[in-house]
Amino acid sequence: MNELPTCVDDFLSANDFSHHTVKAIRADIRKFMNWFVNANGEKFEVTRVTVRDVADFREHLARVRRQSVATVNRALVSIRRFLGHLVKSGVVSVNPAASVKELRRMPILPKGLSTPEVRKILREIELRQDHKAGACIGLMLHGGLRASEVVALELDDIVVGPRSGQIVCRHGKGNKQRTIPLSVEARRVVQAYLETRPPIDGQAVFIGERGALTYSGLRAICSKYSAITGVAFTAHKLRHTFAHRFLNQTNNDLVALAQILGHESLNTTSIYTQRGQDELQTSIDGVCYE
Repeated sequence: MNELPTCVDDFLSANDFSHHTVKAIRADIRKFMNWFVNANGEKFEVTRVTVRDVADFREHLARVRRQSVATVNRALVSIRRFLGHLVKSGVVSVNPAASVKELRRMPILPKGLSTPEVRKILREIELRQDHKAGACIGLMLHGGLRASEVVALELDDIVVGPRSGQIVCRHGKGNKQRTIPLSVEARRVVQAYLETRPPIDGQAVFIGERGALTYSGLRAICSKYSAITGVAFTAHKLRHTFAHRFLNQTNNDLVALAQILGHESLNTTSIYTQRGQDELQTSIDGVCYE
């Protein structure tokens, strides 16, 4: 079927979709119509669409055509919106796509850096005596701070002593405040930077070339050492690295990690407990019946 029924045009014109979205929805509906005709051996009629049709179409895209979860779910959303419009218009009485669930997306496992990669970055920073980079990267790597939290730090937010220390993140995600204890290494790099911090007015902890360090400035620091070391990393990858290392060394203490990272829900933090394919391969290779 090459032509779409006029009710499709009515649906699209009733919504303020972008050109790209309109094109995608047309393709999704046409795909469904063609499948309907081939699967049922009858002409496509919107009044003949059933829940079974929509569910089977979803399985056809996923298992036969082996399309990605995102592609399959986008097609379902397109069909659900279209049939929902027909319900509002009185063309059909119920939306058969309303009860068909989208495919579940497997959460993408955040990847951290390996120990050799971390050592490579920290060694280059030390060799260059780059105290600002050492403190910025150190707070993300040893404390799990977000990049936005690092650049927002003010002098009053930091307390560093010989045996303890802490940082108050006043501008966390969702404007939530939390206090993070500083490890020995985090205290060392922060103290080293504070002793060499440019003596300028203002409460910002980290100073860039034109005043307080910005997010772009922090990103540039990461990019610089990524290029120098050949280790591909971002500020957020440093946070992921901290999370993985913390769990490995605390017997998977999710509650503590959630508190440090500023997660409201343990479900968010639990993604770090998932194992990568290499770890799963090693684990399953160890299963034997001898």
